[in-house]
Amino acid sequence: MASATATAKPKTDKPRRRFRFGGSRLGGFMLALNLLSLLIMIGGALALNEWSRGLINARQESLSVQAELLSNVLGELGITQGDPYPVLDDRAAAFWLRDNFIPTGQRARLFDMDGIQVSDSYNVSDNIPGQPLPPARPAGSPLPEEPSPQLIEQARSEADAALAAEVELALQGEPQATIRRNEEGERVVSVSLPVRHVQQVLGVLTLEAGDVNATLAAQRRALMPFAFVALAVNLLASLILHLFVARPVLRLSAAADQVRLQRARAISLPDLTIRKDEVGGLARALEQMTDTLSMRMDAIERFAADVSHEIKNPLTSIRSALETLPLVKTDEQRARLTNLLQNDVRRLDRLITDISNASRLDAELSRDRPRQIDLGELLSDIIGVYENSLREGDIPVRLVNTAGQDVSVIGRDTPLGQVFRNLIDNARSFSPTGGEVRVFLEKDSTPNFWRIRVEDDGPGIPPDNLETVFERFYTSRPKGTAFGNNSGLGLSIVRQIVTAHEGTVVAENRTEGDAVKGATFTVRLPVANRRL
Repeated sequence: MASATATAKPKTDKPRRRFRFGGSRLGGFMLALNLLSLLIMIGGALALNEWSRGLINARQESLSVQAELLSNVLGELGITQGDPYPVLDDRAAAFWLRDNFIPTGQRARLFDMDGIQVSDSYNVSDNIPGQPLPPARPAGSPLPEEPSPQLIEQARSEADAALAAEVELALQGEPQATIRRNEEGERVVSVSLPVRHVQQVLGVLTLEAGDVNATLAAQRRALMPFAFVALAVNLLASLILHLFVARPVLRLSAAADQVRLQRARAISLPDLTIRKDEVGGLARALEQMTDTLSMRMDAIERFAADVSHEIKNPLTSIRSALETLPLVKTDEQRARLTNLLQNDVRRLDRLITDISNASRLDAELSRDRPRQIDLGELLSDIIGVYENSLREGDIPVRLVNTAGQDVSVIGRDTPLGQVFRNLIDNARSFSPTGGEVRVFLEKDSTPNFWRIRVEDDGPGIPPDNLETVFERFYTSRPKGTAFGNNSGLGLSIVRQIVTAHEGTVVAENRTEGDAVKGATFTVRLPVANRRL
C-alpha cells in the first residue's frame, strides 16, 4: 500500500561531458566554426605577408649583390681619371654599363659625385618604358579619364625628389635599399650603392626592379582561395545557425502562439524534443510546461465542479431546514432543526476555509523560498500549541523523537506546519474518547530521508480507501464520528505540499492480528543535504 501511494521522482541519466561554450553545446559548435574561418583567413594572410615580404627582401638582396659587383668593377677597372684625386669617367662608365649590363625588367642609373645623372640604361637599350595599350573599345564609347598634366608633373616631381634623397644618402657612403614610386607612379624596389675608388666615393649606382606591383598582385591572387574558404565556412555556419536554431525557434514560437490562441492545449514537436542540444531542451521544457498548464487547467475545472457540488450540499440542507422551520410546532423539533442548521453552518465555514487554503497553496509554495528547517523544533512547537490549548475531553498529542537533535530538511516552514497540523487534526477527529495521537520522528530506512508517523486509536481506514483518502472532498467517515468536522481537503493539501518538497505520504492501518487498532500516516522528507 505504501508503494502504491508513494510519489517517486523519475531518474535521469547524467549526460556525458562534452565541450560547451558558456554551458551551451550549440554555442561551442558555432564558436568552433567561426574561429576556424577566422584562423584560416588570419593564417593565410600571415603566411602570404611573410612570403611577399620575403620576396621583396630577396629582390633587394639580389639587386644589392648586383649593384655591389658593378660598383666595385666601376671603381677598380680604371674607369676613373685624375690623380691623386680620381673622378669617375662618365662617358667610359656609361659605355661599359651599356656593353655589360642590359638586364630585363631592371633599370640601372649612374650618378656622379655631385648627384647628377650621367647614365640611364633605359636610354641605351631598346627597353621602352610605359604601360601596354588598353583593349579596343566599341565605337562611340566614352574615353577613359586620364590624369591631368598637373598630376603627372606632381608625380614626377615626387619621384625625382625620392630618388634624389636616396642618391644623396648613398653619396655619404651609406648603401640604400628602399621601395618607392618611379616617374610612372609604379612601385619599384630600388638599391643605391656608392661607387668607390679605394675610399673615395666617385658616384652612385642605382638599380631598380619594377615588379613590386606584380608581386603584390600575385599575393592577392594567392590570398583569394583562403578568403573563399573562410567565406564558405562562414556561410556554412550561418546556414547551420538558421537550420538548427532560427527555424526551430520559429516553430516553437508558432506552437506557443497556437496554445495562446487556444487552438491547442499543449506544444508537441517530437522532432525537436529528441534533440540533445539546447533547442531540444527548450522544446522539452515548453512541452512539459504546457502539459503541466493543461493538467492544471483540467484540475481547476474539476476543482470548481467539486467545490460547487460540496457547497451545494450544506446550502441545500440549510434551505430545507429554513423552509421547514415555520412548520415546526414543538420546541423539540425546533431545537433539532436549529442544531442541524448550526452543523451545516459549521460545515460550510470549514469547507470555505479549506477551499481558500487550497486555492492559495500554489501561490504560497512558489512565493516562499526554501530554507533549512529543524523538524524536531517545528514538531515540538506545533504539539506544544495542542498541549497548551488542551481542554477536558480533547484528544492529547504526544511527540516521540528518536532521530536525534539535528533533524533538518530544506523546505518552507508554514506549508510543512500545515501538513502536520492537518494530519494531527484528522487523527484527533477519528480518535475515540480516551484515545491518544502519537507523532513519531525517526530515521527512515530509505537513505537520506526522515520519517514522520502520525498514529491514532480510531477505527482505521477501509482497505479500498487507503489511496482515495488523499483525493479532494473525500469525506467517507465511519459510524459514530462527528459529521461536518472535515471538508475532505485536508489530506489532499497534505499530499500536495509533501510532493512539492520531494517527499511522499502514505496511509495504512495499524493492526494487531486481524483487528484494526488505528490509522497511521507516514510522511518521508529528504534530509537537508539534498537539493530541493
